[in-house]
Amino acid sequence: MLQRMGTGPPSDKLWKTLDVDREAATLLSQETDLPAPIAALCIHRGFSDAAGVDRLLRPRLSDFSDPNELPDMPVAVERVWDAIDAAQLIVVYGDYDVDGITSTALLYRVLTRLGASVRTFLPDRESEGYGFTTQALRRCLAEQHPGLIVTVDCGSCSTEAVAFAREKGIDVIVTDHHELATEPADAFALVNPKRSQIQSQQVLAGVGVAFKLCHSLVKRGRESHPERVHNLDLRDYLDLIAVGTVADIVPLTGENRALVRHGLRRLQTQPQTGLHALREAAGGDGDGDGEADTYLVGFVLGPRLNAAGRLGSAMASLELLMTEDTVRAAELARELDQSNRERRRIEGSMAEAATKSIDESFDAARDFGLVIGEEGWHVGVVGIVASRLAQRYRRPSLVIAFGNDGQGRGSGRSIEGFNLLQALETCADLFVTYGGHAMAAGFTIERTQLAALQQRFNKACSHSLKDRDLRATITIQAWLDSTDADMRFCESLEQLKPFGAGYSRPIWGLRSLHVVGEPRVVGTRHLKLRLAAGGTEWDAIAFGMADRELPDGPIDVACAVEKNSFRGRDSVQLNIQDFRPAE
Repeated sequence: MLQRMGTGPPSDKLWKTLDVDREAATLLSQETDLPAPIAALCIHRGFSDAAGVDRLLRPRLSDFSDPNELPDMPVAVERVWDAIDAAQLIVVYGDYDVDGITSTALLYRVLTRLGASVRTFLPDRESEGYGFTTQALRRCLAEQHPGLIVTVDCGSCSTEAVAFAREKGIDVIVTDHHELATEPADAFALVNPKRSQIQSQQVLAGVGVAFKLCHSLVKRGRESHPERVHNLDLRDYLDLIAVGTVADIVPLTGENRALVRHGLRRLQTQPQTGLHALREAAGGDGDGDGEADTYLVGFVLGPRLNAAGRLGSAMASLELLMTEDTVRAAELARELDQSNRERRRIEGSMAEAATKSIDESFDAARDFGLVIGEEGWHVGVVGIVASRLAQRYRRPSLVIAFGNDGQGRGSGRSIEGFNLLQALETCADLFVTYGGHAMAAGFTIERTQLAALQQRFNKACSHSLKDRDLRATITIQAWLDSTDADMRFCESLEQLKPFGAGYSRPIWGLRSLHVVGEPRVVGTRHLKLRLAAGGTEWDAIAFGMADRELPDGPIDVACAVEKNSFRGRDSVQLNIQDFRPAE
C-alpha cells in the first residue's frame, strides 16, 4: 500500500479528551461569534462569558495593575530616585539566562534615560554559580564600587550576599520572581510578585518585574522629574520584555499575555537593533519574512541568547541587547549564532553518550529515576540534556558534570505530576547544595556520592511512579467534524495567540481520515501527506515522523489546525502530533 512509509513502531502515546459542556459552549459561541469548539476551549481556560473572552482576545496594557501594588515597590522607587539625584552609581546585577539579560538590558536602558549613573554586572556561570552570591558580589564591589545594587531575576533567597553588602554599606534592592525561602533576603526592598495578592502579577517573569519597576519609576518621575520622563515611552521596550517572558517559560496568562502579545507585535515591526540582527543571523531559522511568534522566541532567538552564557560569558548577549550600533550588533549576532552551533554540538554529544550508557542497562520495570554523570561534561548544557532524557524515557532525570576535583554540578528535569524537589529532599544529605522547584532543580555533589544518589533517587521516584502509566499524554481539546477545520476556524484560533507555557496550543482530534495520493518525506525526517474526510481535504505535516509506518485504511489524528501561507495563498494545514488506526 502507498501508505506504508517507515518501519518505525506505532504510537505509544496516551490520548485523553477533555470533557465538553456543549450547552455552555453553544451559548458562548452565539455571544462571541466563535466556532463552538473554540468557545469550549475558552471555557476550559477560564473565560466563560463574552467579557472574559474579549479580555482573552484583546489583552490591553491599560488593564495592568498599578505597579505600586507590588510589595516594597514604593520604597524601591524612592531609593532609586534618591540615587539618581545624588549621582550614586547604580549597578544592575542580573543573571546569565535570557530572562536575566533582558531584565538587565531593560533596566539599564531605562535608568540611563532617566539620567542615572548606571552599570551592569553578570555572574560567571562556571566560577560564581547562579544568582546573587557572595563570591560574585565581591567581584562586583571590587570592579565597580556601586552606591546601590538592584538585582533583576535573582536575589530573593540570597540572605548571605545581601547581609555582606549591608556590612559594606551598600543598599540592595531585589527584583525577582522566584519562589521565596522561609526567611527571604533582608534587602532594602524586596520586590517579588510571589509576595503579592494579585494573581495576574504572580506569573510575571523577572523581566516583567523589572518592567513594573520601570513603570513605577516613570510614574514617580512624572511628579518629581517631568523633564526626564516626558520622552520616555516604555512601549519601546516591549519586544525585550516579550523575549524574556517567553524564553523563561512562565505561564502566558495574567499580565504576561498582554506583555507578550504587544511585545511580539513590536518585535515584528520595530525590533531592538540587537534582536533584529540576531534574527537575521539565524538565517532560515529566523524566517525574517515570517511572523514574530513564540516559536521564534523560544526556538530561534532564545537559544542563541542563552548559548554564550552556557559556554562562557553572557556579556556578548547583554551587549547585543543594549547596542544601537548596527555593525556591532551584526558582529555580536554572528558570534552568538556560532556559539549556539557549538552548544548544539556539545549537547548532542553528551545526550548521545548519556542515552547509550542508560540503554545498556535500562529496565522500565525497575528504573524510575535516572541519574548519570561524567567527568569532562560541560556544566552549561546539563539542564538541556536532562530535559532530553526526561522526555525520551518519561522519567525524572539528573545529569551531572564532574570536574577534576571530584565535585559535580548537576541539573534535573521532571515529568508531569512528579515533584522533583521533594525527591531531592529525600537525598539532601548527599548534596553539597541543592534547590529548585517541582519541574527543575540544580545541585552540587561529590563524585563519591554518585552511586548512593542513583540508588536513593530511583527509590524516591519509584514510590510514586511505579504504578503510573508513564506514556506521554496527548490531551485532545475536542473531536472535530470534517467541516469544522476550515479557514474561519483557523482565523478564530489566530485570535487566541500567543500560545506557550501555561496556555498551550490546542490539539484537536479528527476521525477516519483517508490518505490521498502518496505521502512523501520532506527535510530529513518529516512526513508530508494529504488527508481527506467528508468531502474536505487538507495538507498535513508530521514533523519527525518519517520513520513511522502509516496503517492501512483510515486513521485518526491528533493535530494542531493552522493557517499556512505560501506564495500569497492561505490554506488550512494539519500539524500532526500523533496518528493511529481509526477506531
